[in-house]
Amino acid sequence: MRRIKKVAVLGSGVMGSRIACHFANIGVEVLLLDIVPRELLPVEEAKGRTLESKTVRNRIVNQSLEAAIKGNPSPVFSKHLIKRITTGNFDDDMAAIDTADWIIEVVVERLDIKKQVFDRVEQYRRPGTLVTSNTSGIPIHLMAEGRNDDFKAHFCGTHFFNPPRYLRLLEIIPTMDTKPEIVEFLMHYGDKFLGKTTVLCKDTPAFIGNRIGVYSMLALTHLVDQLGLTVEEIDKFTGPAMGHPKSATFRTADVVGLDTLVNVANGLAENAKDDEARGVFQLPAYIRQMVENRWLGEKSGQGFYKKIKDDKGNSEILALDLKTLEYRRQEKVKSATLEATKPVDDIRKRMKVYEQGTDNAGMLFRAMHYPLFEYVSRRVPEITDQFFRIDDAMRAGFGWELGPFEVWDALGVKETLEKIKAEEKRIPGQSGEVATWVHEMLAAGHESFYKTEQGIRHYYDIQSKSYKPIPGTAAFLILDDLRGQKTVWKNSGLTIVDLGDGILNAEFHTKMNTIGGDVIQGLHKAIALAEKDFRGLVIGNDGSNFSAGANIGMIFMMAVEQDYDELNRAVKTFQDMSMRLRYSAIPVVAAPFALTLGGGCEFSMHADFVQLHAETYMGLVEFGVGVIPGGGGSKEFALRASDEFKDGQIEQNVLRERFLTIGQAKVSTSAAEAAELGYLRAGQYAISMNRSRLLADAKAKAIELAEAGYTQPVPRTDIKVLGKQGLGIVYVGANSMRSGNYISEHDQKISEKLGWVLCGGDLSSPTEVSEQYLLDLEREAFLSLCGEKKTLERIQHMLTKGKPLRN
Repeated sequence: MRRIKKVAVLGSGVMGSRIACHFANIGVEVLLLDIVPRELLPVEEAKGRTLESKTVRNRIVNQSLEAAIKGNPSPVFSKHLIKRITTGNFDDDMAAIDTADWIIEVVVERLDIKKQVFDRVEQYRRPGTLVTSNTSGIPIHLMAEGRNDDFKAHFCGTHFFNPPRYLRLLEIIPTMDTKPEIVEFLMHYGDKFLGKTTVLCKDTPAFIGNRIGVYSMLALTHLVDQLGLTVEEIDKFTGPAMGHPKSATFRTADVVGLDTLVNVANGLAENAKDDEARGVFQLPAYIRQMVENRWLGEKSGQGFYKKIKDDKGNSEILALDLKTLEYRRQEKVKSATLEATKPVDDIRKRMKVYEQGTDNAGMLFRAMHYPLFEYVSRRVPEITDQFFRIDDAMRAGFGWELGPFEVWDALGVKETLEKIKAEEKRIPGQSGEVATWVHEMLAAGHESFYKTEQGIRHYYDIQSKSYKPIPGTAAFLILDDLRGQKTVWKNSGLTIVDLGDGILNAEFHTKMNTIGGDVIQGLHKAIALAEKDFRGLVIGNDGSNFSAGANIGMIFMMAVEQDYDELNRAVKTFQDMSMRLRYSAIPVVAAPFALTLGGGCEFSMHADFVQLHAETYMGLVEFGVGVIPGGGGSKEFALRASDEFKDGQIEQNVLRERFLTIGQAKVSTSAAEAAELGYLRAGQYAISMNRSRLLADAKAKAIELAEAGYTQPVPRTDIKVLGKQGLGIVYVGANSMRSGNYISEHDQKISEKLGWVLCGGDLSSPTEVSEQYLLDLEREAFLSLCGEKKTLERIQHMLTKGKPLRN
């Protein structure tokens, strides 16, 4: 059994330092090395240091790591994890790689330099140690030339996408000499432990992700002129409505850097000699001029967009006019097609609406997708034998909701063929003819690239001319594939799906997965069904976020109309739901990921167990809308503070930390930080690195709890609150913050209300109270704040502007 306890990363640049950080994230010890400086800096000379000083010799690696850690977004889950990384240099510390289980080369993209590094690696590497290169373009087999047999057998390409923590694509590129078991290990390790979508690639130019992604981006650069579209229109049309990231096309180019895009394009133009669309990689004149002008994007301060300050000092982002190459104010983009796609949540159905558009947006959709379908069909079997790997690469590396074959399926494979033929040929290499295997698939009566059978997704296998399960997905639970036959109950806000083995899943599907009456009704139903006929419940979904919290629009309407009886019932209903999750007869496992705010956080805090994704941004953010957590969150923090009180400890300090977490509306930047902030309890949570495994991991935990003899817990009556002893600290602190103008008068009022709940009111001495006692205080404080004019202003501002108001 191969285990990775220590990794050596050779090269500490942008990618190397961040790859090192991501291995530290998962608990691996890391040795990070780079070159020794050739010259002293003036500051080093002033301190009397020489080129032999250790701080000087490790300056490059240490500065690179420090720059990575200071980066935003951070490459580490928590600053505490940095201690897992040891730094050094190639001259003094290369011998230490003999203790590594995996050596990853991440030096400059030059074959001669990489070969020099591998010469050194061969001197010190233990036989059997993995060696991989993170190259994005150099053929893997060329790097293996001249190495010994053991090196070749354990050598492979592992292409992480930047930033490694956040982008899920990891391409695995073996050579003819790589042992099959090494490839299998890397595919599994990348998936389960690094949290990646691992994609097996052939050793072809730019592999899969960049081959298709750069083709797609550059095809658009050729279309701009022909269709007479602006930078703003392209980005509006190719953004979220199309299932692509908000940065769309030209903003993405600015973030990545135009020089990076051009380097990949030039490499493809030079090396992909048999590519029929090779002309796409020949850059349009305006891009060549931009590179000459050093308008490379964010790194140079301007690219397709340029940020300036107007006469009043306000920031404004200008767009580049591609005809004149002058910057101008952005023009608002309007489109009937985009308006038609807005109410269509199902991305597959939305693609059909988009394709049928008669304005510029619809025209662009067809002009970019029909050649893309043609292009990707012809890349099989050149870059991969299985087309689903192309879809995997585009989703994981470029943030597309659907890969090109999935979009083609959504439009209808057969129906689209004639449209591809008829489309005007605007892009180099575009012929209107797709690959022969697509026609053969249709002729054999197979009408789609994918289909789902018994909850398992299959793909059309070209070699056997039949459908096969997608490898590796047996470990995943995908609600889209289960929802049809396995739906037990549903309403407008929640669907209950049978996951099998006696476990139900409750899936939110409101806008941003906010929690209102329909979701709460559905959760009660899910628990009732699970208690009657099943043995456990998972709360999870396949959306973009777990939950953005309670439906504050509903709260606003009740507060404005001063319907306090109804508002009281609504808040109590929310609290009762949290308590039902905690005290049901079956184990409840929450499976949060991404945004898990307000009520979503409160429901997770009340579950028996939290199986969360590594990228979970959890927090009680109610202060931002002028209230305190009212769904059991304030009560729960008082309970958890009580459990943390220890003899001889200053209890007010423990309470202060809990108070500040809510009072400053702290949101974790990772699952690890959610634990540090107290949103998770030791022993009652686990982290899934791969988002695709989250539901399956949560289901496994629910089964484990059930089989361990889960018994229904009893509501707590032993929660120690500090009463006046704690309130004095809260009131003094809030008053001093107000006096120093750090918080507003309304912030002070909210702080005092929160303190009142956390301290159990103005009890004369520390007292043990019940959960219900604290819930009643929490609800009373929440309702009183809803009667404040400034709270209503905050809620309205959040509803209309999407960001908090400090009034």
